[in-house]
Amino acid sequence: TGGHTTEILRLLSCLSESYSPIHYIFADSDKMSEAKIRAFEQKRAETFSNSKFTLDRIPRSREVRQSWTSSVVTTLYSMLYSLPLTYKLKPDLILCNGPGTCVPVCISALLLGLLGIKRAIIVYVESICRVETLSLSGKILYYFSDYFIVQWPDLKEKYPKSVYLGRIV
Repeated sequence: TGGHTTEILRLLSCLSESYSPIHYIFADSDKMSEAKIRAFEQKRAETFSNSKFTLDRIPRSREVRQSWTSSVVTTLYSMLYSLPLTYKLKPDLILCNGPGTCVPVCISALLLGLLGIKRAIIVYVESICRVETLSLSGKILYYFSDYFIVQWPDLKEKYPKSVYLGRIV
């Protein structure tokens, strides 16, 4: 929501029309992202007439300041929604940037790959506001993403698997 949505839309503005359709997945309690996405896609349609997108909501896996213990339960609940959705969409690429909602989606995609159904490439871009430490989503997905991008050189030093590209959003 908010900053994460703005950052991901900035990243998506650099993609060609060959990345279509784009499937947006966000938390069901997110009140701001849908309007931002629709406005972005309306503008994108002016450049790419064949641009297609879908919007899907799943239960929020973790609220801000929610305890880690209860986060396990809510993330598993979110997985119940994200697994059939990921199976239906069978994405080639998952581009995510930090909200907790991306964790069950990425885990669902990993499961589909392990089951031989569909392998998706997972690209995680840590938020630009994460200067010294990774977000909780980043700490989890660091080990599972195909590409883990950080925007600050200190994070590259701490997390050698990461790719430092400078500030990209």
